[in-house]
Amino acid sequence: MNPILIPRLVGFAVVLFILVILGSSTSYVIDPGTRGMKVTLGKTADQFLPPGFGFKAPFITSIVEVNVRQKTQTVKADCFSSELQQVKIDLSVLYRVPEASVVEIYRKYSGDPFDSLIAPRVQEAVKEVTALLTSEQIVKGREEIKKKTLAAVTLKLKDGTLLVVEDIVVRNINLSPEFEKAIEAKMVAEQQANQARFTQLQTQVEAETAVISAKGEAEAIRVRGDALRVSPSFLRWKIVERWNGRSPMVIPSGPDSSGAALLLPIGPTDKPATP
Repeated sequence: MNPILIPRLVGFAVVLFILVILGSSTSYVIDPGTRGMKVTLGKTADQFLPPGFGFKAPFITSIVEVNVRQKTQTVKADCFSSELQQVKIDLSVLYRVPEASVVEIYRKYSGDPFDSLIAPRVQEAVKEVTALLTSEQIVKGREEIKKKTLAAVTLKLKDGTLLVVEDIVVRNINLSPEFEKAIEAKMVAEQQANQARFTQLQTQVEAETAVISAKGEAEAIRVRGDALRVSPSFLRWKIVERWNGRSPMVIPSGPDSSGAALLLPIGPTDKPATP
């Protein structure tokens, strides 16, 4: 290679490198799901930059991206019930930064306001909610705790104008082991009491049914007795009604016997068959 061309090639490479650096420092690309904040010599612009490609002043201007997608973060709160029992609650908070709040959020909270803005308010809200409930109500009322906590957090965050908390999920509720055993024992006692009440009600219904049946049988006996007194032939009619078609094997006898008068004649069916 010609020694004269070497300095020229090195100079060309240096110029090309400088042009690349200048080109990268004068342009930017903002990814989808984020908004850009233009910071020039420590001063933040009043408007955010939408996703896409753009140009900026080299070296003195930087672009900071603020995520506006929905995020999920975990919050743990040490609460107390209305009877001063300690309750530990784990929550999942779904939130996002609205476009209208991007500039203010970045200026006040460096772009991620969860630890400094959302988490303290969620903890405060859930403590206010659980303080009005018993430990048993807290364990059974996850949905109620969620709704009331979400409403309180939204109110504390200026009705969602600065941030939007989409949802709150109660992941876990922990009580002291002793209190959990006490609640379990109470629930078992309630189930046993309900079973005892059911058994008592069932016994009462069966007794009432037996009384009604006995009254019906007594009424039927009374009706039959009245029928016999009015018409003695009623008894003969009942005997004929129950007769199976065969002559009786034993014939009543004696001065008080009236059965002989009720015997039916022996018909042809009673004769033994001839061989």
